[in-house]
Amino acid sequence: MAVTQVDVRVKASHAAAVMFVLCGLFHFSQYAARSAPGVMLPELSLNLSIATASLGSLIGSYYYTYSLTSVVAGGVLDRFGARVPVAVGMLMLATGCVMFSNSHYFIALLGRLLQGAGAAFAFTGAVYIATRSFPAAQLASAIGIVQAFGMFGGSAGQYAVAHMVHQFSLPWLYIWYGLAGLLLALAITLFFQREARAPLATAPSPEKKNPLDGYRVVFGNPQSWLCGICAGLLFIPTTVGDMIWRVAFFTEGLGIAYQDAVTSVALVLFGWVIGCPLLGWVSDRLQRRKPVVIGGAIALLAAECAIVFGPAHLADNLVLSLFFGIVSGAAMIPYTMIKEANPAEVAGTATGIMNLLVFATSALISPIASALYRHAGQIDGGHALQFRGIGLLMIACAAGAIVLALLLKEKPAQR
Repeated sequence: MAVTQVDVRVKASHAAAVMFVLCGLFHFSQYAARSAPGVMLPELSLNLSIATASLGSLIGSYYYTYSLTSVVAGGVLDRFGARVPVAVGMLMLATGCVMFSNSHYFIALLGRLLQGAGAAFAFTGAVYIATRSFPAAQLASAIGIVQAFGMFGGSAGQYAVAHMVHQFSLPWLYIWYGLAGLLLALAITLFFQREARAPLATAPSPEKKNPLDGYRVVFGNPQSWLCGICAGLLFIPTTVGDMIWRVAFFTEGLGIAYQDAVTSVALVLFGWVIGCPLLGWVSDRLQRRKPVVIGGAIALLAAECAIVFGPAHLADNLVLSLFFGIVSGAAMIPYTMIKEANPAEVAGTATGIMNLLVFATSALISPIASALYRHAGQIDGGHALQFRGIGLLMIACAAGAIVLALLLKEKPAQR
């Protein structure tokens, strides 16, 4: 009997690990879909017959549904487990990509919104599994690893699309991406069904509770708000400044070659691949959270200032781009802190609310960046001034993150 119990635990552990990896691949896919438009602004403008300045709102609409659905996703995971919701989310992402390839603006907008709604189940599902399957002492490292999946997807997506967009039509790129997403959704569904009878740690509790209880607990905790907004401000220089505007800023504002600008963007995202698990490991090793968050935010502020105020050859420096991404990985530490600040039984809800706060911040800032671009163009007509306003906005976000990080509290074990 003892051997059988050990075998069952090992099987459940292996199953949870594979589920975690599949969620990581889902996160990889959604980041690739999220970041790809940043290197195809002219093609999108032509396909949809709208001005480039108007694309910021279309691309940023992803964050509205992502942030709102993240809250629902967290509650669904806490109540029903990770099996079906993750597969359905991947299916929604794939369908949204196919719709985004359409030349009609309204259908493309619906597709972008559907992408965001489906993507909300990727990171939330992975963290849900990690929280229930991995030791608490490794939680920050696990969260860093799953975010590394995502940022590697963003980096690979932009770099690959930048080469492919000039060889294939834009609609076909997204259609093929959607088909690949459908295959991943099928793989997730088949695996979860095959492991459905295993006593996974991700199985929902049979005890029925009020589904709103978790939201009351997390929203009622001031530390939840501080964690979410602080992380959101640390994300913005990448999600808005890098993934949407950097290629245009470098090519139109600084006169940097297109391929060099794309490489810079890809290196920022690849820096996240390094920084997320690295800074998570450092935080776990030190058993401290705040110093890592504050240190990363200060380094990000310095890097952003160098890009905005420095000469073109410094802004385009590949080492600086990589450093920018590595220190941005500090944004993932508050994801661990919000779990340590709330009960374990609301882990999925806490992650969902965290995503809501993080990406609602991006959804609010993205139109402001577009407005600054248009306003500066009307005043001066010069591309450098148009993008300089966006850069100053990114600097303000990094500075605000430092202030909020000082107000964060750590659990006794991390003090």
